[in-house]
Amino acid sequence: MGLFEQIINALDSPDRAATPGQMDNIFGTVQQVSNNYGADPSTVQSAMSLVGNYVRSALQQKQATEGTEQAQALVNQYSGSSPNPQAVDALFGFSQVPQIVQAIAQRTGLNPAMIQQMLPVLVPLVLNLLKTGSSAQNPQGSNPVLSAFLDADRDGDVDIADAMQLAARHLGR
Repeated sequence: MGLFEQIINALDSPDRAATPGQMDNIFGTVQQVSNNYGADPSTVQSAMSLVGNYVRSALQQKQATEGTEQAQALVNQYSGSSPNPQAVDALFGFSQVPQIVQAIAQRTGLNPAMIQQMLPVLVPLVLNLLKTGSSAQNPQGSNPVLSAFLDADRDGDVDIADAMQLAARHLGR
């Protein structure tokens, strides 16, 4: 089952942490980032999808070296809709950030300095989207959204923007 289907299932399940309010908060924050930087919302969503690719790689590495529980712990600790530079540091470390910024700038046409400023917002948003699958009673337990994200078809396309657009339509936004 794909990422979008897992997010919708999480929204429809009282056992999962996902709520329409959480999704509205994610959508609103993406719009706010677009407004704050004078960037087209679709370009910011593209940047978020690219950030998602890097988040996936970092979480897959964490899962491989320390287990699924540690990947879930990072999601739980750093997800949100407020800027959090510690989330960027925890996932990527200082040395990877310039490469990530440059790659996103090349793919989106956004200014690298702007991307550098957006990362502390976009990384927690991606993690917040992944947190939608957390168990409402046991946040460290099984998370089908995170599992679908980490076990993606490895085509390099996380489709976070697509999943967000489909979820917004599902919620009638």
